[in-house]
Amino acid sequence: MGCYDCCMRCLAGVPYCSLVATLLCFSGISLFCGCGHQALTEMERLIEDYFARNRQDYNTLAYIIQYFQYAIYGLASFFFLYCIALLAEGFYTTSAAKQTFGEFRSTMCGRCLSSSFIVMTYVLAVLWLLVFAFSALPVYFFYNMGVTCRTIDLLTETPASINQLCVDARQYGLLPWSAVPGKACGMTLSNVCKTREYSMTYNLYIAAFAGAGITLLALLTYTVSSTYNFAVLRYLGRKGIGPRC
Repeated sequence: MGCYDCCMRCLAGVPYCSLVATLLCFSGISLFCGCGHQALTEMERLIEDYFARNRQDYNTLAYIIQYFQYAIYGLASFFFLYCIALLAEGFYTTSAAKQTFGEFRSTMCGRCLSSSFIVMTYVLAVLWLLVFAFSALPVYFFYNMGVTCRTIDLLTETPASINQLCVDARQYGLLPWSAVPGKACGMTLSNVCKTREYSMTYNLYIAAFAGAGITLLALLTYTVSSTYNFAVLRYLGRKGIGPRC
């Protein structure tokens, strides 16, 4: 057998669906964790400088941000290991096993392992859908803040109307109702929108939201490919047809 034939045999056994899903998962979770961690830090600084005067007013928010950042460390480690395990399971259930060990056979242990990965990935995708929806909340907050600032810039000739345009961080649950001032109005709000902290935090949250969407797409791809592999292992294995996802 020549080198070309050997390469073709190796390429035929690559689980391309699982490989693409792994790359998507790595890029998505890196974007979500990296940008999300920095966005939380910048948001704490923004709230501290422009929406709260006393440290006690945003102590709870600071603790919540700290807990979320610790959770991000755990998410990054978990997804790295889980994606590697799913990719290894994809290689195991491809025709590479048939080409290496001869006649294609699926053991009971292999089928149980594949079904376990399907259930775990499906549950994880449902849970991550909630994370994806939750990551849209800060984007919504900063989007509303930007829209209000653009409205203020258009109404600079009517100061009375400008002062009635506010963004209240207390309405979004970021600060308690006893926080002072808790909101920014008029030109003060417009100046906040022109700061580096605002633009950086907004962009970081958008990137984290995109990363969460990419990760969700990767989990759905894993679910489809794992389900296909399990079906082939279960019903078509005796006919010598190996899965290729």
